[in-house]
Amino acid sequence: MLRCFEHARPWLRDVALACLLACAMIVAPLTQAARAQETQKKILHVDSYHAGNEWNDRIVAALQETLSGKAIELRVFHMDTKRRSSENDIQASALDALRIIDEFRPDVVTINDDPAAKYLVMPYLRDTAIPVVFCGLNWDAATYGLPYRNTTGMVEVSSIPQIVRLMRQHARGSRLGFLAEDTPVKRKELAYHERLFGITYDRTYFVPSYAAWKAAFLRAQKEVDMLMILGVGALPDWNLADASRLAEESSEIPSGTDFEWLTAVSLIGVVKSPQEQGRWAGHAALRILEGVKPSDIPLSYNREGELFFNPKIAHKLGIRDIPPLARAVP
Repeated sequence: MLRCFEHARPWLRDVALACLLACAMIVAPLTQAARAQETQKKILHVDSYHAGNEWNDRIVAALQETLSGKAIELRVFHMDTKRRSSENDIQASALDALRIIDEFRPDVVTINDDPAAKYLVMPYLRDTAIPVVFCGLNWDAATYGLPYRNTTGMVEVSSIPQIVRLMRQHARGSRLGFLAEDTPVKRKELAYHERLFGITYDRTYFVPSYAAWKAAFLRAQKEVDMLMILGVGALPDWNLADASRLAEESSEIPSGTDFEWLTAVSLIGVVKSPQEQGRWAGHAALRILEGVKPSDIPLSYNREGELFFNPKIAHKLGIRDIPPLARAVP
């Protein structure tokens, strides 16, 4: 190309050369950007529930923090199975996630909670070439045939026997109640409490709404001597401020939970850490991107926890002794 300008006037030749250099300077960064985009890895996180679900939001935030600063594009898809809970809706959401996988072509898929495992991973991703990291599967991943050749993950367990022991110290009797949202996951948890720990619940209260939760909470004060309070994320009208007032004014029996945001309505909480689950999933995904096979990463169980004690409910029950090392609920 330069030969075309050999016989041109000097000023014209200089202009042409300047133009060629300018073009080269523009093309070089574009080429570098294209190469960077080619080397950037992609991770798709499939959240079984919806944005605004506090537990899962903390998992996603910890996952994002773990991957920050890396050459990784992270996308998040919410299956929304608590609010769109019919079988048809959940299966349709799983197909939406599968379409995103086909279009996005992630190097690793991470998921949290049982619905994504049951409706997406088990039927569509089992033993495929796509590595999958799960977290938040309650009690036993073998329910879904996990682990597969292309999976690893963290199974979520709770300190249920410890919560029961702490409640018993302040209970008038031995009757135990179980209050939670009416979802398959909570019914699964109930079964595992009985199977793994031999815990028998004298009354179970599975509720579809906050109004039903309030009625069940008040009924339990008369029907049992201790009350286990678990998930409420599926209750569309959940009102924590009102529930806290109800618990502070109407509690007659000790109550316990394994969720930090339910310590406001419970005497005792031995709570799990969603951040632990998100960090573990992020580090496992990074190891896979470095070339480690998912099957070479052993399954794990959550270990982090913290003891909470609610002084307002304790005052209502006439309890003065705060457990050692317990964190007081504001």
